Amino acid sequence: MWLVRASSALSGARVLPFISTSSFSSLSRSHPSSSSLVLHLIVYTMVLLTRSAFSTVQRRAFSSTSATAYKVAVLGAAGGIGQPLSLLLKLNDKVTDLALYDLRGAPGVAADVSHVPANSTVTGYLPDNGGLEKALTGADVVVIPAGIPRKPGMTRDDLFNTNASIVRDLAKAVADYAPKAFTCIISNPVNSTVPIVSEVFKSKGVYDPKRLFGVTTLDVLRASRFISQVKGTKPEDEPVTVVGGHSGVTIVPLISQSNHPDISGETLDALTHRIQFGGDEVVKAKDGAGSATLSMAQAAARFTNSLLSSLSGTPVTEPTFVDSPLFKSEGIEFFASKVTLGPSGAETIHDLGSISPYEEKLVEACKVDLKKNIAKGITFVKENP
Repeated sequence: MWLVRASSALSGARVLPFISTSSFSSLSRSHPSSSSLVLHLIVYTMVLLTRSAFSTVQRRAFSSTSATAYKVAVLGAAGGIGQPLSLLLKLNDKVTDLALYDLRGAPGVAADVSHVPANSTVTGYLPDNGGLEKALTGADVVVIPAGIPRKPGMTRDDLFNTNASIVRDLAKAVADYAPKAFTCIISNPVNSTVPIVSEVFKSKGVYDPKRLFGVTTLDVLRASRFISQVKGTKPEDEPVTVVGGHSGVTIVPLISQSNHPDISGETLDALTHRIQFGGDEVVKAKDGAGSATLSMAQAAARFTNSLLSSLSGTPVTEPTFVDSPLFKSEGIEFFASKVTLGPSGAETIHDLGSISPYEEKLVEACKVDLKKNIAKGITFVKENP
C-alpha cells in the first residue's frame, strides 16, 4: 500500500488520501500511460510534504513572525540581576532584539550572551555615543534592574537615596526614547521606585498607568517554593497569590486561597514571615556579597515573558505592583494584586477576593507602610525633578 501522509506531530500538515497497489494496477491496465503520471504525482506530493514539514519545524526552531518579534532592553545589564536576566531573555524565543545597557561592562555581557544559540541579536551599549537612546529606541519592553544591591543590615529603604536617582534618570530616558514600551521596575525599593517612574512619566506627558509595572514575581515564586517545602509537594503545583507591595510586611501571601487553606497557627506565622522576609535569607547567606540576584532574574524573566505573551494576544494573569484602584480612596496609589495582562498592558486589575481574618490584618499592616513608601517616591521627584 502506498501511503503518503504528514506526521501528526507537524501542525499544519495535511493528511492525504492514499493510493493502494491494487488501485494503481487497475489504473495502469486501463490507462497504460497513467502509471507514469501517478508515479509523478506521488513523488511530487511527497516533495511538497517534505518541504512543508521542514518549513514548519524550521519556523518553530529559528524564526519569529511579526506577532512574536520583540525588542527588550535591559537597563543595568552588567549587574548581579542584569547578567543572568540577559541570559534568560536570550533564551526566550519571543525576543529577537536584546539591548543591554549599563554604565560599564554591557558590551562584554552582550558578547558573552550572543554566543548562546538562539535566534536573537544582542547588542551592548554604554553611555557614550548615545548608547542609552540606541538601547531604548524601538523597545517593546524595558526592564530596569539598575542600582546597588542590599547588604547585611540594610533594608530596601536604605537603598532609596542611591537607587532613587538612578531610576529617576533612567525613567527620563525611557520617556524620551521608548514612551510606549512596557516598563518593568526591579530596582529596589520597588514600593517607592515605581511611583518615581510614574511621576517622571507624568512630567514628560507620557504616563500610561497600564504600561508601568513593579516586578513582585519573586514573592510569588518564593511563596510557591516555601509552601511546597511545608507540604512536601512540587512548587509548580502550588500557585499562591501574593498582594500588597514588595518589602517586608507589605508582602501579603494569600495562603487561604492556595491549595492549603488549612495551614494555621505557628506554621502559618512562620510561612508568612519567611515569604515576607525571604530576601534576608539570601543577603545573610551571601555575607555581604549581594542580595537575591539569580532568583530575581528568574522572576523577572518570567514576568517579561508574560508581558511578551500578552503583547502577542495571549492574556496572562500575574500579580504585579501597578497603579491600582483597590485602595486609592485611602491614598494608596499603587498596589500589587492579580492583573490580567493584554496587548495594552494591565487590562484588568482584580480585587483581593475572599481573604481570611488573618490576611485582613496583614493587609491593614501592609497599607500603613505602603502608603509611606509611595509618598516617599512621589516626594523625591517633586524635590529632585
